[in-house]
Amino acid sequence: MHPPAMWIQAPEHPVPVRRLRIDDRTTPRRLTLRVIAATPRYTVPASLLVVAHMIGEALVPVLMGLAIDRAVATGDAAQLVLWLVLLALDFAMLSFTYRFGSRIGLLGEQAVQHRLRMLVAGTLLHPAGVEGEAKRPGVALSLATSDVDRLARASLLAIYPVSEVAAVLFGGVVLLGISWPLGVAVLVGAPLVLWLTELFGRPLNRRSAEEQAAAAAAAGRAADLLDGYRVIRGIGAEAEAAERYRRASRRALDGTLRARRSEGMFVGSMDLVTGLFVTAVALAAGLSAFSGDLSVGGFITVVGLTSFLLEPMQNVASYTGTLWAAATASAGRLLELLRSGEAEAEREGRSEDESDDTSETDAHRAAADDVPLRVDGLRVGSLAGLSFEVGAGELVCVALEGAAADELVEVLGARRPPVAGSIRVDGDVVAEPGAGCPDRAGLHPAMLVAPHAPELFAGTVRENVMLDGVSPAAAAAALTAAGCDELAETLSEGHDTVVGERGGSLSGGQRQRIALARALARRSPVLVLHDPTTAVDAVTEAGIARRLRELRAGSRTVVVTRSPALLAVADRVVAPRETPGQAAPRTAPRGGGPNDGEPR
Repeated sequence: MHPPAMWIQAPEHPVPVRRLRIDDRTTPRRLTLRVIAATPRYTVPASLLVVAHMIGEALVPVLMGLAIDRAVATGDAAQLVLWLVLLALDFAMLSFTYRFGSRIGLLGEQAVQHRLRMLVAGTLLHPAGVEGEAKRPGVALSLATSDVDRLARASLLAIYPVSEVAAVLFGGVVLLGISWPLGVAVLVGAPLVLWLTELFGRPLNRRSAEEQAAAAAAAGRAADLLDGYRVIRGIGAEAEAAERYRRASRRALDGTLRARRSEGMFVGSMDLVTGLFVTAVALAAGLSAFSGDLSVGGFITVVGLTSFLLEPMQNVASYTGTLWAAATASAGRLLELLRSGEAEAEREGRSEDESDDTSETDAHRAAADDVPLRVDGLRVGSLAGLSFEVGAGELVCVALEGAAADELVEVLGARRPPVAGSIRVDGDVVAEPGAGCPDRAGLHPAMLVAPHAPELFAGTVRENVMLDGVSPAAAAAALTAAGCDELAETLSEGHDTVVGERGGSLSGGQRQRIALARALARRSPVLVLHDPTTAVDAVTEAGIARRLRELRAGSRTVVVTRSPALLAVADRVVAPRETPGQAAPRTAPRGGGPNDGEPR
């Protein structure tokens, strides 16, 4: 908890934010409402301060009208001084409350934005991956930046629109005391304006969603173009790629223009409606003054108050409508991403409830070398009835390639559930059918699954391998085993050579060796590799296979591959059947090929 003094500046630690519960019943509207209510510790005091500011502004014409009736009209100097002092205090109050109310509110909005961005980033970066368009880097970037920003700004709806509604209600009550018909008109007209806001804002909501989708598609196209530029240039397809990007960019521009036109029509129509309403109230006040029903001070109060009410009513109608439309549109896009994983609230709730019970156990498992791995009757995709165990110190090769290999690695990596069978690590079930996607809170702490096409980080070769928890000795041994010592001889600065963004300055074989070294450096009790040497030459592959076996001695290693060099150093080779109706999987002893022991 932060003391009130911390409301006006960013605290040292992240601001507490309510859990954003996301499930199959969560709609964009519900998610937006949960975002609005996510930081009550900041939005409530901010709202009260800004309400005080708006009431202070509404008091200005009231105090001026009273000063005219009680001081100017009577010539009472003491009354004049009194009302001038009250007016000065009112200005001081409304200035103070707006300044600090806005600062507190924006701090809460930034806290919600940070929480949403961490939730989105955690889903995008989770080993289980994501589905759909969010896989594309440009789309992911748009979701994590533009959509998160638009949704987080919805928290401001608990501050400024509330204060504007409070100002309208206060003005209506004051007008009731001066002229009840005028007060009734304001109190009845304000809800009518809000209803019109919801009605006219629906097309804007739809256009905002289309705008964000088109912008994300253009960003994704640009990211794909840059990522594959070498290939595009190699086949001479620069003109076609550029034309496709221009079309995507044009669609994004057209979507933005449609959204801006819709927003302009919405804001203009709302300004017209509120302007006509306030003008009618002012005209009625003028007629009352001419008929003698209002004093001069009362007339000034009514005219000043109705002129003031024009701005909050227009803001409630236009600003609130556009902000709500943009937030719900972005909430819909973010829900498509966040529903692909487990809800953040469930992940956090489970981790809080189980942290005390599992932390010591997980640490023990991560440190233990004797962690059994058992695959029993696994069926997924084209694989049927795959069963094998990995004993202590064994290196087992599963002779698969193509789609079947991808499917097996996805199940081992908790990226999809099997159709039948199970996978157990240290006695714990890490994959089984009927539970949807396996536990997205993380893989088993003793197991590491390295993908076939990993990503490198910006930095040096050494920095990509020596991550948190990896000792210099472990990193050096892994670099040697993966053949990176020979690689270092060809690089300008050896292991301290900068690899570029996503390893763009290296060849495919160089990137593959660094990724293999990174996986080996973790020293996981159970390590799963998928074709780790496909981009290197045969001599280099043979050396890597030999050193891989030596480095992993005493630990369990599974290699999904049909590489002869890796099969030759395996203790056992599992040759699964890939279609139903064939013989059950058989295993061959060390040195055997994938067909050894199978009928020929």
